[in-house]
Amino acid sequence: MKADSPAPRTVPVLVPMPAERPYSYSVPADMTVVPGAIVRVPLGPRQVAGIVWDGSTDEVDPVKLRPISDVFDCPPIDAETRRFVDWIAAYTLSAPGMVARMLLRAPAAFDPEPFVEGIRLTGYRPDRMTAARSRVLELAADGLAWTRSGLAHAAGVSPGVIDGLAGQGVFDAALIPPRLVVAVPDTGFARPQLTPDQERAAATLRETIGGGFSVTLLDGVTGSGKTEVYFEAVAAALDKGSQVLILLPEIALTQAFLDRFQDRFGARPAEWHSDVPPRMRERVWRQVAEGRVRVVAGARSALFLPFGHLGLIVVDE
Repeated sequence: MKADSPAPRTVPVLVPMPAERPYSYSVPADMTVVPGAIVRVPLGPRQVAGIVWDGSTDEVDPVKLRPISDVFDCPPIDAETRRFVDWIAAYTLSAPGMVARMLLRAPAAFDPEPFVEGIRLTGYRPDRMTAARSRVLELAADGLAWTRSGLAHAAGVSPGVIDGLAGQGVFDAALIPPRLVVAVPDTGFARPQLTPDQERAAATLRETIGGGFSVTLLDGVTGSGKTEVYFEAVAAALDKGSQVLILLPEIALTQAFLDRFQDRFGARPAEWHSDVPPRMRERVWRQVAEGRVRVVAGARSALFLPFGHLGLIVVDE
C-alpha cells in the first residue's frame, strides 16, 4: 500500500451463524456500503450472505481483514428491523446471527427480478389484414407491452401470427417489469356497513394509525365482526402509504380468510407460510423489500420479512 493511500474502511457484518457478535470486514475502495446492506462475504472457505451491522469493528489492522466480496442490489434492512433482531437475540438468549438468518432465508431474492422479454406496437400496419391479425392489433392497441405467448393466447391465435406481424415491423422488442405477486388492495372497493359499536371501535383504531407505537386489544365474541373492524385499520394504514402485516396461525390461513380479504379490498394479500412454494417466497420477499407488496398475511416467520414502511401489525387469534 502506498504511504499516502487512505486506510481501508472496516464494517461489522452479521453472518448467519451462532457467533456472539458481528465479524469485521474491510470495504474495497470501489465499494459503497451502508448499515443494513446485504452483502456477500467470505466465511472460511465459503461465501455467505450477511448484513452490515451497526457499531464499531474490532481494533484489527484493516489490511489483515478479509474484504467484502459483493453488495447485493437490494434495499437495506432498516434500523427498526436491525433493533428487532438485537432485541429477539437478547430476549431469547440466542446468537444474533441466528436471528438474522431469519431475514436471509430467500437468497435468490437479493438481486432484482429479471425483466421479461416482450413486444409493443410500433405504429406500423401489416401489408395484409386478417381476422386473426385484427384481434391481435385490437388487444395491443392499449400501448402496453405484452409477452409473445400472452398476446397470442389472449387473442386466440397461434404464435406464428405474432411472429409474422413482428417480421413486418408491427411489433418492436420491449422489456416488461416483473409482475406483482398480488394486486394492490383498493381501500374503497367494498366499504362495509358497520354497526354503531363496530364503527366506534374502527374509529379508535383509525386514530392510532400513524401516531407512533401503540397497542389496542379488540375484544368481542365470535361473529361480532372483529375482522371487519380491523380491516378498517388496514385500510387506514394503506391510505397513509404504509405496509401491513396480518399475523395468523397457519391453520387460519385458509381460503375463507383470503376470500374475505378480497371481498373487502378487491385483491388478496400476499401469503407467507410453510406451504408457499420457494419461488413465490422469494418474489414476496423481494417485493416486500421494495414496498411493492402492501399487505402480507402470514405465520409468525413473516415478522422477519424486510418491510420498509410497516405501519400496522394485526395479531389475529
